[in-house]
Amino acid sequence: MKHLFFGGIHPKYNKEMSTTSVDFHALQPKTVVIPLLQHIGTPCTPLVEVGQRVLRGQKIGDGEGLCVPVHASVSGTVVAIEPRPHTSGRMINAVVIENDMLDEAIAPSIPHTDDEILHAIREAGIVGMGGAAFPGNVKALGAMGNVDTLIANGCECEPYITADDSLLRTAPEKVLSGMSILSRLLHPKQTVLAVEDNKKEAIEKLQALLPQFPGITVRVLPTRYPQGSEKQLIQSVTGREVPPGKLPVAVGCAVFNVSTFAAIHRAAVEGLPLTERIVTVSGEAIAKPQNFIVRIGTPFHDLVEAAGGLNDKTERVISGGPMMGFAQSDLSVPVVKATNSILCLLKDENGAAENPVCLRCGKCIAACPMRLQPLYMYRYVNAGRVDQLQRLHLMDCMECGSCAFTCPGKLPLVERFREGKKMVREAQSK
Repeated sequence: MKHLFFGGIHPKYNKEMSTTSVDFHALQPKTVVIPLLQHIGTPCTPLVEVGQRVLRGQKIGDGEGLCVPVHASVSGTVVAIEPRPHTSGRMINAVVIENDMLDEAIAPSIPHTDDEILHAIREAGIVGMGGAAFPGNVKALGAMGNVDTLIANGCECEPYITADDSLLRTAPEKVLSGMSILSRLLHPKQTVLAVEDNKKEAIEKLQALLPQFPGITVRVLPTRYPQGSEKQLIQSVTGREVPPGKLPVAVGCAVFNVSTFAAIHRAAVEGLPLTERIVTVSGEAIAKPQNFIVRIGTPFHDLVEAAGGLNDKTERVISGGPMMGFAQSDLSVPVVKATNSILCLLKDENGAAENPVCLRCGKCIAACPMRLQPLYMYRYVNAGRVDQLQRLHLMDCMECGSCAFTCPGKLPLVERFREGKKMVREAQSK
C-alpha cells in the first residue's frame, strides 16, 4: 500500500552530472584536519599530542556522555591541535595530521557477541551519515524493544547528490549486511530499505541480493522531495505520522541512512572504524562532477581540485545539497562524517530576491511537508513574536527549503526560520 506525505516539491534533480561513472577516485591528502566534534553531543577530548605519530584507524579523540570517538584517517604525525574552520561556520577544535603516505593502520578488532557489536558501533565512531550525525549506538539503544520497523534510508532526495546511490550501486551487499546486523540487535517485525524510483540500477542490484538476506525487503517509492527526511519517509513506508516534537520511536520506527548501515558492516564484520566515506562533488561550477572515496578530514579544496577546479564565475560552494546545505566561505574546511556532498554553483536560482515581497499566495503552506504555516512564521520572526512562533510550532520546521523553492516573492524563508529558532531557544533558556 502506498502512503503519500503532505506537501513536497519536484525540483530539477541534476543527478546525472555525477553518475556517469561508478569508478571512484580515492584521494591521499597531504594533511587531514579531524574535528573533535563531528556528532550531535559533547566534543571529544584529544587523546594524542603534537609530535606524536599515529596510525590509520587509531582513536585520537573521545569523551563521555553523548559522544563518539574520532579516529585518524591516515598514518602520520600530529602537527597541531587547535581550533580550525568547520562546515557549520564555527571554529572547532581539531587534530591536524601530516600524512606520511605509508597508510599504516591499526589491527582490526572484530566483535563476536551482540553486546560486543553494539559496543563496536560506538567505538567505530559511527554517526548518522545522512546529515544528522546523531551517535549510532545511542540511537540503536533507544530503539531496542521499542520499534517494530527498521528502515534504511536510501532515498537521497536532494538534487545533485549521488553518494548513497553510488554506494548502493557498487557495494549493496555491505548495506544489506549492516541492516541484517542491526535487525538482529533490534528484533523488528519488518526491515525495509526504502529507495526512490529514480535509482533503477541500484534497485536492480539490491533486489538481486535479497535472497541472501532473508527478512529484508526493498520498498521503491515515487521520487519526491523531501522524502528522505525521517518523518516523511516513515509516513511513506508505514503510513504512520510522527507527532509534533516526537521522535520516530514514538510510532515504533527507527531510521538509519544506508551509508550508516555500510559503516556498521565495516565495524561489525571487518573490525574497522569510520575513517572514510563517499562524497559527491558536483554542480555547474565544477569541471568534472563525480563521486570520491574520501578520508575524513580531507580539506574541501583538495576535492575541488581533484574534480577539475572551479569555474571563474562560481558564486557559491555548499556543504550538502542546494535545499538544506550550508554555503562555505573557506574551502580549507574538512570533510566530516556527515559530509555527503560539495556543491559548486554558478548562481543560486532559488535564492532570495534583493527586495522580497510576500504575495500571500499560500504556495508555501501547500508545499510544507510538516503542515506548518511559513507565511505567518516569516511575519512573526520579523516581528520578534516568540509566543506566536511557539504557537505555530516553528521548532518542527526541518529547514527543507520547500517553501522557499515555491515562493514567487523569493522570501528568505529558511534563513529567517533559523533566526526564529535561535529566538525561541534563547527565550526557553531564560
